[in-house]
Amino acid sequence: MNTVALHQLAHGRTGDKGNRCSISVIAYDPAHWPLLIEQVNEARVAQLFAHRRPSAVKRYLLPRLHAMNFVIDEVLDGGVNGSLNIDAHGKGLSFLLLQLPIQLP
Repeated sequence: MNTVALHQLAHGRTGDKGNRCSISVIAYDPAHWPLLIEQVNEARVAQLFAHRRPSAVKRYLLPRLHAMNFVIDEVLDGGVNGSLNIDAHGKGLSFLLLQLPIQLP
């Protein structure tokens, strides 16, 4: 098996509101969609963000778009307006997710 970073198979879009981060993962190639569903799941994302102590991670699948959206609660140090840590918001956290190792068959 070969291991690649998620960013080689998908790109991301982000948003943040309050202390909640939303990260979408969109497959470049629909053929990779089943692999992403299997390996980019709530448990792995929660583990990846464990150092930020999320209170919840929820995944929403968007099969017609070959995409998924993760809503991650309590990871923004209180939110953009309440935190001095700007790098912990939106795009910065999407780059962390896009480093997730994916096993290719």
